[in-house]
Amino acid sequence: MDEPTAALDPIAEGEMYMRYADLTKGKTSIFISHRLSSTRFCDRILFMENGKITESGTHEELMEKNGKYAALFALQSKYYQECG
Repeated sequence: MDEPTAALDPIAEGEMYMRYADLTKGKTSIFISHRLSSTRFCDRILFMENGKITESGTHEELMEKNGKYAALFALQSKYYQECG
């Protein structure tokens, strides 16, 4: 799926991700997003730059690494907090 919630408000977006997680439980699915808050439910996140995987792990693991995923997540989170 590529940005399936771009036009949804945060509550509807969260509900959709919960349903998506239930529907894909025990299955392999590929979820593409530029909005990193939407990747938190994923079992494994592949962070890519210039067509190459530069970081891999769960949301928590990537945040602990404090790399580019964490930096971009923090930047995006700040933007949503300021707009909300």
